[in-house]
Amino acid sequence: MAVSASSTTTPRGVCTVAYLAADHAAAKQWYAEVIGVAPYMDKPGYAEFRFGDYQHELGIIDAKFIGVLGGGEAAAAPTPGGAIAYWHVDDITATLERLVAMGARPFHPPRDFGEGFIGATVIDPFGNVFGIMHNPHYLAVLAGRDGQ
Repeated sequence: MAVSASSTTTPRGVCTVAYLAADHAAAKQWYAEVIGVAPYMDKPGYAEFRFGDYQHELGIIDAKFIGVLGGGEAAAAPTPGGAIAYWHVDDITATLERLVAMGARPFHPPRDFGEGFIGATVIDPFGNVFGIMHNPHYLAVLAGRDGQ
């Protein structure tokens, strides 16, 4: 099947990952410490960070608004689930230790997916699955962008 990269209906990349938090203020503070920047947008019920090599966006949604947004059934699930967004890190072990020291719970231990891709997940203090991964493809794209 041929896929056109120029199609207006083809996804072009992750633009925003959003997490829910019942304690919105604490989640903003926790994630600001995790990623090292303050939110660039901070409105009642929603905060958004831009960070990293590609200025990816991470949104924190106050869970009290889930009824307005829809999907309340999924938010009420007793265990973490759904899609996992993995954020590239250079050192899986050190990052995992830092997240746990900050109050996250280990969820999936570090595992080798093959070819240098190593990932792990934690449950953040607000019940969201937060993935970290050492990703050689990410580094190759970054190197190509920077002409390295």
